Amino acid sequence: MRNFVSTITMAFVAIAFISVAPASAAKTDKSEIYRLLELFGDVFERVRSDYVEETSEEELVEAAIQGMLQSLDPHSSYLNKKTFKDMRVQTKGEFGGLGIEVTMESGYVKVVSPIDDTPAFRAGIEPGDLITHLDGKAVQGLTLSQAVEKMRGKVGTDIILTVRRKDVQPLQITITRDKIRIQSVRSRAEGDIGYLRITNFSEQTKAGVTKSIAKLREKIGDNVRGFVIDLRNNPGGLLDQAVSVSDAFLNRGEIVSTRGRETNNAQRFHARPGDLADGLPLVVLINGGSASASEIVAGALQDHKRAIILGTRSFGKGSVQTIIPLGASGAMKLTTQRYYTPSGRSIQAKGIDPDIVVEQSRVEPLRRGPTRKEADLRRSLTNEEKVSGKTKEPAPEKSADKESGKDDEKSDAAEKKPERPFDYQLVRALDLIRGISLYNKQAAK
Repeated sequence: MRNFVSTITMAFVAIAFISVAPASAAKTDKSEIYRLLELFGDVFERVRSDYVEETSEEELVEAAIQGMLQSLDPHSSYLNKKTFKDMRVQTKGEFGGLGIEVTMESGYVKVVSPIDDTPAFRAGIEPGDLITHLDGKAVQGLTLSQAVEKMRGKVGTDIILTVRRKDVQPLQITITRDKIRIQSVRSRAEGDIGYLRITNFSEQTKAGVTKSIAKLREKIGDNVRGFVIDLRNNPGGLLDQAVSVSDAFLNRGEIVSTRGRETNNAQRFHARPGDLADGLPLVVLINGGSASASEIVAGALQDHKRAIILGTRSFGKGSVQTIIPLGASGAMKLTTQRYYTPSGRSIQAKGIDPDIVVEQSRVEPLRRGPTRKEADLRRSLTNEEKVSGKTKEPAPEKSADKESGKDDEKSDAAEKKPERPFDYQLVRALDLIRGISLYNKQAAK
């Protein structure tokens, strides 16, 4: 037994020496490291031999590593072989599950963002929701990886989430698991304005943005006024994709810098010439579910005054995680750097403040009674143009009753077509681009 514990202890010694920089290792009292690792070995041996239920050595070691990493910050963790494989599949844009990005807060699973068009999104899961129970069993006491593992399962099976939401009684939401395929970028024309919705930053994102801009230009033509980039509820993803998307709209300048504990490990990423939007106005939409890579893009475009940021303050995740493979045992996700916007801002635990704060709202027209106008007043002057025949009276509206029934058919078809939910923030963004475009045209005259 002692030989087994000694082997485990020596393995941890090796990990400790690999992880610590040589300069730091020289200053560390090696005898103290050996003493602490011997303490670990003693606890490991006692748990293995005396715990009320038999537990495998692999489970104990994995739990110890997980505890060590998760004690550092909410984003560092151990990935076993299965979790590591799932993560690599996810960054390629396809994975199984409910369709939510999560973190841990106060022992509960906190929803950073539901992913568009997934079971969680359709079930009404919202950013900021705290998941307290899974199928009636408490989440507290589980690691983030364990909770995520329980939420995954066979396609078509149900899971009941108990959700705590601000100012609302705890909710029980049943969600059917499904295969999650993420289309990273969606786009459509909003009249003469291009709209791009980026749901996350996977390996496909930059290519998706390039293809979407080209399609929108082809559809709208030369009259395109600008573009709206929707990063709301985008939980982030790959750093290099965030840099590439920012670069797509910048001609020059720094995009983001990352700095770790050692100053000589700092990195700076710069834009190369070329703007996919050709200088047309940009508005970026963000909210509390916009995190990490989303904040890199918003911060870069904001600092360079290339885009107007509209919405509400973002999530505030300003750290970079490095995936370090551990041979056949999986990998560890370790927070190694903080990132800074071009102006040197750290958004860690603060977020990106929008240039124009617009809360998501419901707008309803005011019902007003009949009003009097100038033309209704007795002895009011007539319009000169109307008298001279220069203006035409508006054509009377056609009555569907007098037609052959075609209008009724068109009306029925229009009613059957599902309407997109009213999006107040997007409406404000579109109005803003139209205003900037109009101002630019007038200023150019």
